[in-house]
Amino acid sequence: MPAPSPRDRLPFERKAKKKKPEKTPPLTSPSPAPSSKAQQGRIPEVVGNRMVRRMALFSGIPTGLGMFSFVAFYWIVSHDWLEIPTYVVFAVSLLLFGLGVLGLSYGIFSTSWDEREAGSWWGWQEFTLNLGRTVQAWRNARAQAQEAKEN
Repeated sequence: MPAPSPRDRLPFERKAKKKKPEKTPPLTSPSPAPSSKAQQGRIPEVVGNRMVRRMALFSGIPTGLGMFSFVAFYWIVSHDWLEIPTYVVFAVSLLLFGLGVLGLSYGIFSTSWDEREAGSWWGWQEFTLNLGRTVQAWRNARAQAQEAKEN
């Protein structure tokens, strides 16, 4: 397996797991010192804030429209402007709420996971890059699990 390039790994991604030697309990319990290992595996605050903003945008708008659609359909039907079948109300609201759920995932994956880069407005390049990283991580985990199962 080739060594990962700096663009393939992000600062908060975990390194490959290594077998750890058995630990013996310490005689005294030292106070935990802050270390860089404690920060490893955590999403930096800048990236997390970006994710929250994008999730609010790409999920909040369709979800808000889904809630507004109930009010709009009620208003239309109660004023006898149109007779709307219930399956239309169901389909429209299901579509909008479904887009809201998809917006959560798109908000996370379309965010630049690099602290130094803000990324583009729509985030399509970041989406394809981050989704590729996630799929590759799933494949590696599956291969490691299969390898451990065989041994």
